Amino acid sequence: MTTDVASAARNTMQKLYRAPEPQLLKPMIEHARLDTDSRKRVESEARDLIAQIRAAQHKGWVNQFLQEYQLSSSEGLALMTLAEAYLRVPDAATADMLISDKLGEADWRRHSGKSNSKLVNSATWGLTFSRALVGEGETGPLKRLVSRMGEPFVRQGVGAAMRLMGEVFVMGRTIDEAMKRMKKPENKGFTASFDMLGEAARTKKDAEEFFEAYWRAIKAVAREPSANHTISIKLSALHPRYEVSQYDKCVPEMIDLLSQLCSEAASHNIAVTIDAEEADRLDMSLDIIGAVAKRPELRGWDRYGLAVQAYGKRARAVIAWANALDRLMNVRLVKGAYWDTEIKRTQVDGLSNYPVFTRKASTDVCYLACAKDMLSADNIRPAFATHNALTTATILEWARDAHGDDWREFEFQRLHGMGEGLYEKLVREDGYHCRIYAPVGGHRELLAYLVRRLLENGANSSFVHQLADNDLNDSDLLADPVEKVASVGGTRLPEIPLPKDIMKDWRNSSGIDLTDRETLMATAEAVNAVPFTPEGTDSVHADPHHPSGRSMASLDAARTSDDDVHSAITSAQAAYPAWDSRPVEERAAIMERYADLIEENRIELMGLIVKEAFRSIPDALGEIREAADFCRYYAHRARCDMALKELPGPTGEYNAMKLEGRGTWATIAPWNFPLAIFVGQNAAALVTGNTVVAKPAPQTPAIARRVVEIGHQAGIPEDAFKLVIGGADVGAELTGDNRIGGVAFTGSTNTARRIASTLLIDEERPIIPFIAETGGINAMIVDSTALPEQVAADVLTSSFRSAGQRCSALRLLIIQEDVADSMIEMLSGAMDVLSMGDPGDPSTDVGPVIDRDAYDKLMSYRETMRPRWIKTIEPPEEGLFVPPTMIGLDSIDDLTREWFGPLLHVTTWKAGKFKETIEQINAKGFGLTMGLHSRMQRSADVMRHLGRVGNLYVNRSMIGAVVGSQPFGGEGLSGTGPKAGGPHYLARFCAERAVSIDTTSAGGNASLLNLDRG
Repeated sequence: MTTDVASAARNTMQKLYRAPEPQLLKPMIEHARLDTDSRKRVESEARDLIAQIRAAQHKGWVNQFLQEYQLSSSEGLALMTLAEAYLRVPDAATADMLISDKLGEADWRRHSGKSNSKLVNSATWGLTFSRALVGEGETGPLKRLVSRMGEPFVRQGVGAAMRLMGEVFVMGRTIDEAMKRMKKPENKGFTASFDMLGEAARTKKDAEEFFEAYWRAIKAVAREPSANHTISIKLSALHPRYEVSQYDKCVPEMIDLLSQLCSEAASHNIAVTIDAEEADRLDMSLDIIGAVAKRPELRGWDRYGLAVQAYGKRARAVIAWANALDRLMNVRLVKGAYWDTEIKRTQVDGLSNYPVFTRKASTDVCYLACAKDMLSADNIRPAFATHNALTTATILEWARDAHGDDWREFEFQRLHGMGEGLYEKLVREDGYHCRIYAPVGGHRELLAYLVRRLLENGANSSFVHQLADNDLNDSDLLADPVEKVASVGGTRLPEIPLPKDIMKDWRNSSGIDLTDRETLMATAEAVNAVPFTPEGTDSVHADPHHPSGRSMASLDAARTSDDDVHSAITSAQAAYPAWDSRPVEERAAIMERYADLIEENRIELMGLIVKEAFRSIPDALGEIREAADFCRYYAHRARCDMALKELPGPTGEYNAMKLEGRGTWATIAPWNFPLAIFVGQNAAALVTGNTVVAKPAPQTPAIARRVVEIGHQAGIPEDAFKLVIGGADVGAELTGDNRIGGVAFTGSTNTARRIASTLLIDEERPIIPFIAETGGINAMIVDSTALPEQVAADVLTSSFRSAGQRCSALRLLIIQEDVADSMIEMLSGAMDVLSMGDPGDPSTDVGPVIDRDAYDKLMSYRETMRPRWIKTIEPPEEGLFVPPTMIGLDSIDDLTREWFGPLLHVTTWKAGKFKETIEQINAKGFGLTMGLHSRMQRSADVMRHLGRVGNLYVNRSMIGAVVGSQPFGGEGLSGTGPKAGGPHYLARFCAERAVSIDTTSAGGNASLLNLDRG
């Protein structure tokens, strides 16, 4: 094969990435379809294989355990979460709470004695007993027993059970232990592909440890060459920033690291397979795999390959690419391990379509089409990873047809701990090859892997699950996936709508796939080419790389005069009657047109956001999407909320209520969300029939000017949507005018107080609504059940994205003291690989702060806290860059105010003091966002009950609220409510007007008199 063929395959991948499913599946259906005679032979062989699996199941217990405790049940979910978290908890108190949390609420008795497996029934008895121990009242007999014997025996029993699960699914804690276990009788005839367990590297230290683990594994396997074991390598383990945005840095480094490992493997003639990961890393992985494949020192080594995920729409193209590399490639075909993640990520990012098939049967069809391609390829040595008897039988049929006497020149693969019975006869009697995918690592490393395997094989659609379902017979199991898919034309699963349709009542905003490198670079080039001339200052002052930065003094030159403010209010007041009298449907349609135009002009607007507000490219895109979402959501809510509502009452009376506009509103938006919040405030006021005089932050007037122009283009009358520019004095002039009928403000708590005082000081002034969204000392609590890698990712995102200049940003991290040292070590390592720089550079994680005043204030405070620094990073030499810094505190009470930048304060809490910790946070008086990382549902429930905050985030980052899904706004010192992007927001912009009519005033109640009174 030639390089041109490989390039053509890569080009094809781009076209297939998010193509409609019917388009892709139509040729696959024909390619994978069996003729009548072949179908009969395949079904016959598959029935034999199913019989062998069923016989093996009676000897084992794992599959029966999965069937008894399905993931769709509360018991199954409890066990999965317990298995995922228990073994990493270092302290007894939290371990006991976790056991109680997961075992105490479920109904284990209903499973008692129902399994065919004695071991499963014994386990059920143990769970029932444990539930009694942890779930009864304080005075029950079992509680008294525990009080005499102590709880350690329950804890030890659960720990032993979790370790047993680990032994079932992990080949060994070390490579030597795993190789020794492969010699046991149950593994006779099988070979192994060893994989070093663990999450993706988050720090340089993680990556170095993974590299050493792979190196040791290669050395260990080399000591037993006759065993023919191989090594599987995850690229995400070799670099902490294996991301498209970091391509220029990570890809060359990873090519070098992988080349070193492969050279060592080649010197011992050991096979290496590069595992498949998330779809957005596929292009990068192929660049790395392809570069290593071309290394001259590896050209004679034919034991190099990759895994291909058949649930991906590009799977066949990847196989064509591998076949075109002009060397023999080992290809392991798998179904895929991140399907649910791919679906959610695509929806969150608002992309055009999914990178994976939505139907399980469609993945099966793609798998078969890929298998047929592989069996006929010239430069591929195939390996088929499957637990499905029908798939296995089909591959056997095709292999015999394709290879004749060489029909065994491929191998099957299965997961360790699953698929027993399917391959034993094929291997030991028929001479086929089967390799066991064998995870290696300690119990801590097992957890994420175990959950993924349980999710895959415990899902209702999996063959392993269906095989154990007594309600399904062999004919059900052997239903042809090709005909299933053909019967629906390869269409998408209706229960999984396209991302644009997930909100149902309004169209979700569209995103840009910034995980595609070509798209990312093209977007960055276009954004950076947007012309921009700063208002009221020369260009050097707006340059984030210039040490002088821009100051409030330099921004004053662009301010609106008092006369202009007065004139704007006069014009808006005059426009109000006509605008308010327009039907709500018209105003809603204009808001939807506004959203369309914002998205049509998104590159220009993103360029302004990057250059004027110093936001990164992903942040700028997020603002465009949020602004469009506000417009469409408020249009939908206006149609619902402003419709006339008839109310109940006595006969002969008509009662109704409706919402109408209040007049002219003043809206004051911040610089940290110069487009999204600005548009959200004004769209809400306008769609409800009000007119608006809008004041953006003085740092970001150009963005406001352009988006107001777009609003006028959408159909909002110019006098109904007026703009004034300036700082605090212009804001005071605007809010002090008695003609203003309401104020919507987002900014600091102190400014909100001043506005509130202004609105009340004039006794002649009408009492008007004031909507305020302010900041907060936003805290996250982390307990010892939390997954450190997930905590690290979410803390860095919450604290340092947008240079910490978000109202919702994490300011105070409170870690359970039992795990604080290890958690802080991981956070510190993750901070080391952050990139600071120009926000227009796609690789930038942290840009400059907004202006010189903010910079000076933050840097001065940071310097006073120097003795308490836990970790900081070096900023660029020039520019308004405040280095992300982790600052240690003795207690929660040490932080008394919000610092609006990339400064994260860290302290600890003691196990057993969870409620008290929440109360300490509440006592600060702020109430915007709060976070929790824990695997205990009861902890989440306690925080929901006690936390006095507008937005609570559990096991995720604390930023990025989504319109309509996560209404945003605080309480106490953090705002007045109602929440932006929520169902109660529009009512605050309206006057509620009720009408009551006596319909009998003309002399009688005809409707009552005309009733049939029998």
